[in-house]
Amino acid sequence: MWPSVYRMTLDKATVLVLAFCIACVTCLLAWKKKGLKGRLPPGPTPLPLIGNLLQLNAKDMFRSLLKLRDTYGPVFTVYLSFRPVVILCGYKAVKEALVNQGEEFSGRGYLPLAERTSNGHGVIIANGERWKQLRRFSITSLRNFGMGKRSLEERIQEEAQFLAVEFRETKELPFDPTFFFSRAVANVICSVVFGDRFDYKDRKFLTLLGLVNETFRLASSTWGQLYAVFPDIMDYLPGPHNQLFKNAAEIKKFASEIIEAHQKTLNPDVPRDFVDCFLIQMEQEKENYLTEFNIENLTITSLDIFFAGTETTSTTLRYGLLLLLKYPEVADTIYQEIERVIGRTRCPSVEHRHKMPYTDAVIHEIQRFSNVLPMGIPRAVTRDTQFRDYLITKGTSVFPILGSVLHDPTQFPNPETFNPGRFLDDRGGFMKNDAFMPFSTGKRNCLGEGLARMQLFLFLTTILQKFTLKSPKKPEEINITPEVSSLGNLPRPYLLCVIPR
Repeated sequence: MWPSVYRMTLDKATVLVLAFCIACVTCLLAWKKKGLKGRLPPGPTPLPLIGNLLQLNAKDMFRSLLKLRDTYGPVFTVYLSFRPVVILCGYKAVKEALVNQGEEFSGRGYLPLAERTSNGHGVIIANGERWKQLRRFSITSLRNFGMGKRSLEERIQEEAQFLAVEFRETKELPFDPTFFFSRAVANVICSVVFGDRFDYKDRKFLTLLGLVNETFRLASSTWGQLYAVFPDIMDYLPGPHNQLFKNAAEIKKFASEIIEAHQKTLNPDVPRDFVDCFLIQMEQEKENYLTEFNIENLTITSLDIFFAGTETTSTTLRYGLLLLLKYPEVADTIYQEIERVIGRTRCPSVEHRHKMPYTDAVIHEIQRFSNVLPMGIPRAVTRDTQFRDYLITKGTSVFPILGSVLHDPTQFPNPETFNPGRFLDDRGGFMKNDAFMPFSTGKRNCLGEGLARMQLFLFLTTILQKFTLKSPKKPEEINITPEVSSLGNLPRPYLLCVIPR
């Protein structure tokens, strides 16, 4: 009996060893073939199957890439499993790629989480003709429904007043502002995309926001980063990452129900929102077999706009209040500018921003310092591309590390210090900096940049016009380092009190 058991164990071991060897040879051949066609930037030597996983910290991907930059320079290559990814660090490299060679770097890089949940649909993940059609339509439709116009400004102003009421109801007691901001920002997006806002106590709405918040946190976690590197393996493993896909299904169900209701009540002559505009376009192009206007693209594009517009803006506002608690003198100076330009009774408006350089500078510095998306969203080259001394083959993913631009010491001296003065000139006027690119840059910059900038200004000025911010902690005890630093930077949980002025 022993020989047979031993022989069986040996056979299994042999099979495993052979399988491992075959996998190693396959990976090496793939890398060799890639090297013959392209000439990628230098980088650490990858290992079969795991690539450069040993050099990357899934808990802090951003800083581990910056360490590699110190060794290999601002342009280098890492392997995520067997996939090469070109990393761009610092203002000069990112600008050179995304602006100077914008067309070549306008593809969307591989995002395993998004690929599985959207299957290539929607405006964020799409490439080629699908991306061009959906982006062009989305920008036009959002603009028609108020982006950059007064109608959208009025929606944000109205929502800011609802938020102020909620703040007042805290009765000066400490509270966590997370869901206050999520509800307010999400309602602005909902009014544009889905046609209406939700009551802050609506259970369905609160459930949706909870799913969005949890999804962003999980995607930024170690499990989310491991899935980004090893999707083919992680698909079969248990773990918290699987909750991402359950959440995505629930969020998609929410959008699908709204779209179905819109289909039943659609009036082509009076479009109410983004969904109506898309449905009308679907009807106009129903005979075009090359059209990208279909229900699946409508569902995912609506969620793309909702997700991107809600989580990043609300997180930035939350981080902003934390920084103002840390530096109360900054909040006091903003209030002085509010009193001088707006007064205590008038509603803040976008036209005031140009007369409030200090407030504008603070908002820019909040965005720069908080660095909510330090990794950016991956691009891909659309054709074989000569970049500096390298040849990057078509389809190769490229990570423009936005955090390395926003914290580039050649553009922002002492980048780890919160200093609104870096956006002010000698006369106290607002001073632009081309390296300020929290919305990315080039052909795939954030299509909701105008909306986000409007919300940040109107929400922040409304809050400070009506309330004094207080922390249960002393300013020197407040920790402003991010809780997570991979896909997204999140402020550490905190409590604040708002005192009516």
